[in-house]
Amino acid sequence: MNGFFTRLRALLRKETRQMLRDRSTLLVGLMLPVVLILLFGYGLSFDVRNAPVAVVIDDPAPVARDAVAGISGSPYLAPVFVADMADAIALMRAHRVDAIVHLPSDFARRRAMGDAQVQVIINGTDTASAVIIEGYLDSAIAETSLHDSDRTGPGGSVGAVTVVPRMWFNDANESTWYLVPGLLVLIMTLIGAFLTSLLIAREWERGTLEALFVTPVRPTEIIIAKIVPYLLIGAIDIAVCLLSARFIFHVPIRGSLALIVLTSLLYLAVSLLQGLWISGVTRNQFAASQVALLASFMPATMLSGFIFDLRNAPLVVQVISKLLPATHFMAVIKTLFLAGTVWSAVVQACAVLSLYIVVLGLLTHRTLRKRLD
Repeated sequence: MNGFFTRLRALLRKETRQMLRDRSTLLVGLMLPVVLILLFGYGLSFDVRNAPVAVVIDDPAPVARDAVAGISGSPYLAPVFVADMADAIALMRAHRVDAIVHLPSDFARRRAMGDAQVQVIINGTDTASAVIIEGYLDSAIAETSLHDSDRTGPGGSVGAVTVVPRMWFNDANESTWYLVPGLLVLIMTLIGAFLTSLLIAREWERGTLEALFVTPVRPTEIIIAKIVPYLLIGAIDIAVCLLSARFIFHVPIRGSLALIVLTSLLYLAVSLLQGLWISGVTRNQFAASQVALLASFMPATMLSGFIFDLRNAPLVVQVISKLLPATHFMAVIKTLFLAGTVWSAVVQACAVLSLYIVVLGLLTHRTLRKRLD
């Protein structure tokens, strides 16, 4: 029995010292819970507030404007009054508003007859937010109608108002239409940053990179040689994702298929370079894998708009999310899938991703300079 406790004490001492020497283990074990608590406790919110709503009033009668007065008084809605439906549709396609409230030209006459209708068009790319916004609009319009009825009394002439909702970009109101395009972002991140984060670190640990440095090859050639095989694997994964989205989950592809592939390859290149850079900086496989997980996959899951509507998050979280390449790719891929080809969104995303490729390429090049430490 004494020998058992002696060996146990020695093992505990060894494991404790080894843990204290391994900074990456301490970082993951101590910092990750803190980050998750702060992120979920303060940074993320399921509430929808100040949702922008385009309001189109074709009837100049005062009763028409009074019918949507409740929208202006709601803390959850931010009305944007526009002249016609063409302007409202342009705002919706540009993702500057989440819904359109349309009062037709005969609204006042039909309300006097008791059968007035208000058309509500909602952006359905985010199913959860769309359902919440629809409920807010129904409540705001119904509350205005109730106030009008109370003001006119039982014998008043104000008729009922019927809300006619319609979901745009997600006609079936299926959450898979929203989630499946986002999964493409997570898969590209996983096979890119996480897998390639082990490449250079493995060679540093085995000493093969020093042997490679004495040859005439240059850092740029090393980077290209390491990225190309994973680009091919990524291209296959992109094809699998697109086929699954279309024929298994029945997600519509309303934008250009060529642009979807182009933006996916650009983001894959960003992820691969990010993984190589992490690998070259850490020079340790375990540390590289943990850093890649914390710096790429987790932010892509929680801070790219895949699950949460970041517009409801604090400003500092929104700023951080804009610095992530996954956020820009997530926005353009969902637009291309569900809304169609919106060139302003495509050009912006491609420009941002191309900038990341240049910056990460230069950073990775610095980690592969021929020098021995």
